[in-house]
Amino acid sequence: MTTSTQAQPSDERFELMMTWLGSLAEKYGLRLETTASASSDAGFRRYFRVGARGSVQSYIVMDAPPGKEDIRPFIRMDATCIRAGINPPRILEADERLGFMLLSDLGRDTYLDRLKEDRSLAPKYFDAATTALVALQAVSAPGIVPEYSEEKIRGELELFPEWYVRRHRGSDLSPEEKQVWESVCRKLTSSMLAEEKVIVHRDFMPRNLMVSDPMPGVLDFQDALYGPVSYDIASLMRDAFISWDEEFTIDISVRYWEKARRAGIPVPADFGEFWRQIEWTGMQRHLKVLGIFARLKYRDGKPKYLEDAPRFIAYVRHAAYRYSELKPILVIIDRLEGQSREEGWTY
Repeated sequence: MTTSTQAQPSDERFELMMTWLGSLAEKYGLRLETTASASSDAGFRRYFRVGARGSVQSYIVMDAPPGKEDIRPFIRMDATCIRAGINPPRILEADERLGFMLLSDLGRDTYLDRLKEDRSLAPKYFDAATTALVALQAVSAPGIVPEYSEEKIRGELELFPEWYVRRHRGSDLSPEEKQVWESVCRKLTSSMLAEEKVIVHRDFMPRNLMVSDPMPGVLDFQDALYGPVSYDIASLMRDAFISWDEEFTIDISVRYWEKARRAGIPVPADFGEFWRQIEWTGMQRHLKVLGIFARLKYRDGKPKYLEDAPRFIAYVRHAAYRYSELKPILVIIDRLEGQSREEGWTY
């Protein structure tokens, strides 16, 4: 969670949170006057950083408004991460009724922050990330988190025509395009459902990985599901905010695949098949994210995410050109974006 220069908000939730923190101030030595915005996310959660008396230590406070956010999945997955031996924030206090948590502070620098400054750090950082990912997948079992169901996969895909096509581009799919869309959705859904299942973080990317000791600190895991084994490596290597060339992407994916096989994670024995799964699962995620980014702008008043839409259009094109089964979707993408508009866009 990165530091923000925003002033302290003035709202009822913030005042309620400060009262809650006041009840914990003596126990943890909190310096309430230092409370400042740390970050927000694409949902309704907000995070604040608060210092401690006589110490350089600080804490993170999560504000998750009841009725809009539920802290119980976070609590469940936090325990799972600890059991896996990876490094999530430690929960010091939690109030499910009010929707507040006091957490350990994993620091101020995300992978994304550091990698934007120095991309040469990527091999070291991604090695640590894939080791953590394998450790999390190794404790997978049905029932820990909800299933990544067919209904969920299809619901995510429908965000694209609803929010990106209709709301952002002001268009509707033609009858022919609807047939193409339905065919591609069936293929992507079938591929994801056919994969072996593990715990899926669902946003395992540099923005949610912290430069910490041990590396990495892992954040934003509350939406985890039990689903396709290729999903998290796909989201790591086809990130929303920073991109990598094909050679590096394949290299890290192979290294992850080798670690996963040694650990008994149910990846395919043939890397070629696993790479296809990564790309197809990635395609579903890219289309979903385009819909989410548009929804964030038009429904939630958060326009900055949509600035990265060209990155995801490029990802979609990349996968579609490679696989004949997915290539028909370019009919839709080319009409919406202009046939050559994104072809020169680089990662």
